[in-house]
Amino acid sequence: MRGGLTIGEFAQLTHLSVRTLRRYHESGLLEPATVDPSTGYRYYSTGQIPSAQVIHRLRELDVPLAEVGKILATDDPGVRAELIAGHLDRLQTSLDRTRAAVNSLQRLLRPEPGELPVAVRSEPARLVAAITDVVELGNVLEWYDDAMDELDSVGGAGLAPPGGHYDNELFAAGHGRVLVYRVIAEPPTYGRVRPVKLPAVELAATVHHGAHDDIDVTYGRLGAWVVEHALAVAGPVHETYVVGPRDNPDPASWRTEIGWPVFRVA
Repeated sequence: MRGGLTIGEFAQLTHLSVRTLRRYHESGLLEPATVDPSTGYRYYSTGQIPSAQVIHRLRELDVPLAEVGKILATDDPGVRAELIAGHLDRLQTSLDRTRAAVNSLQRLLRPEPGELPVAVRSEPARLVAAITDVVELGNVLEWYDDAMDELDSVGGAGLAPPGGHYDNELFAAGHGRVLVYRVIAEPPTYGRVRPVKLPAVELAATVHHGAHDDIDVTYGRLGAWVVEHALAVAGPVHETYVVGPRDNPDPASWRTEIGWPVFRVA
């Protein structure tokens, strides 16, 4: 009398290979219903098919085996949802990085025709409401969102688009000083917000159009323009968010001015 579905039959029904089923058995993730003590043959029950299919779907999403085991081990729907959501968030982050790399690579492989429009101009000294800190490169976006929320709470929309200054060490060493600001009539001292006087500066500036996935390409083109025109970088890069996600959710509408403080090389 047969003891259930053979491993070959179970593999056919669940689209999991025999080799994979053996590995899941050895790891304790999906053990057979019975194992013949004399032959060592594995037999599975029809009731194990849903669990095998869940494992198959989770592995298609690259959920690590340890997390698959936790998901199968709990009967709490909330815990299961939390575990799956956590992995999906990580997967989305990975997809975003891949998309950014693809967009940047496409621009590099299909250079835009014509010279980059760059304007060299003098910026006067300004008193702004600012938040500044030393930030890890990987945490810049999260830090920026929190800082801008705090600035918005004390300064409203401001008198001009918000901006940021990013020290060279942020990109060269992976951490450096970041300053974000809004131009408001009377900058307050509140929480992390402080009045800061931005010095007068000579800027070589251009505008990056669209999402920030490939903003590094615009940075590179601006840097090449600076070198070609016998200028040298003299300070942290300036960004001004003329139109950003706080103004319009459509990335195609975003306009980010990139400005490098420069001086002429003798």
